[in-house]
Amino acid sequence: MHTHDFDFHLPNDLIAQHPADRRDQSRLMVVHRDSGTIEHRVFADVPDLLRTGDILVRNDSKVVPARLLGRREATGGRWEGLYLREHDRNVWELMTQTRGRPQPGEHILIDGGLRLQLLERLDDGHWLARALDLRPTFDLLDSYGHIPLPPYIHREADTPEDRERYQTVYASAPGSVAAPTAGLHFTGGIFDRIRSLDVEVADLTLHVGPGTFRPIKADRIEDHELHAEWVSLSPAVSRRLNARRSAGGRIVAVGTTATRVLETCVDESGTFRPYTGQTNIYLHPGVPIRGVDSLITNFHLPRSSLLVLVSALAGVELIRNAYAEAVHQRYRFYSYGDAMLIL
Repeated sequence: MHTHDFDFHLPNDLIAQHPADRRDQSRLMVVHRDSGTIEHRVFADVPDLLRTGDILVRNDSKVVPARLLGRREATGGRWEGLYLREHDRNVWELMTQTRGRPQPGEHILIDGGLRLQLLERLDDGHWLARALDLRPTFDLLDSYGHIPLPPYIHREADTPEDRERYQTVYASAPGSVAAPTAGLHFTGGIFDRIRSLDVEVADLTLHVGPGTFRPIKADRIEDHELHAEWVSLSPAVSRRLNARRSAGGRIVAVGTTATRVLETCVDESGTFRPYTGQTNIYLHPGVPIRGVDSLITNFHLPRSSLLVLVSALAGVELIRNAYAEAVHQRYRFYSYGDAMLIL
């Protein structure tokens, strides 16, 4: 398929710059695949749309304060880095921006007092750097880093509100540089209502990297490639998924990240296997969806792999109609925006 089939016009004022006043008061578009009909609800209605015997699967990855701001010690020039992962103790892979051409051995002075030493230039503008402080990496990021808000949120810096709201209430596994945003709408009260209906809640992990939101630049969607991301589905959760599916329950994924883990770990018969490691699975129309029956998701960027994934589950035409309706009804888009439930 052509990439332009996944383009659409989005007025700038529909791109949410702040979260809703309350997590569960975001709007919810409900898309019914069997009939092609669309309902307009609020997110607090989600428990009413689930069925006894379903299992809700969420990504428990936690966003780390991965954005680092500072200066090159040698020149005084401004420097910005995004922490991606730890290669060795306090040796970090960073995506960086600065003027000039830094050299291995240079020092970076991070605002607040942390010093980094550049070690090696990698591909794609990435660097290896050593933090010259022996405290654990996530402690250092908590002290010196900023929440890495997406580039379409046009604010100079993160706020205390972002520290709370650009994070799911159930986040527990540090490692993401962007939030699994479908989960941002949930509250503890919603989970209490869900469990009271005999709907199970299960966790898996995908640490979201910056490549997830990269627009597709190839002319054909099939020619796009995703960067690998670290995922984990435990043996215990695999057994629970298989048991619920065998009993006729639906597997309801919270977000495209949970969907990608489930599709990485399901075989052709629909059976889940535990797995921990890297995945670069790319789901698009023509690739069968075997592990997910329903999906809760936000509204995604034009020409993005996330929009393509949603279309693989619900169908290109239905999603095209749903997005046109979302624009017409002035839904809020992207990370801090409203949600869609595909049934």
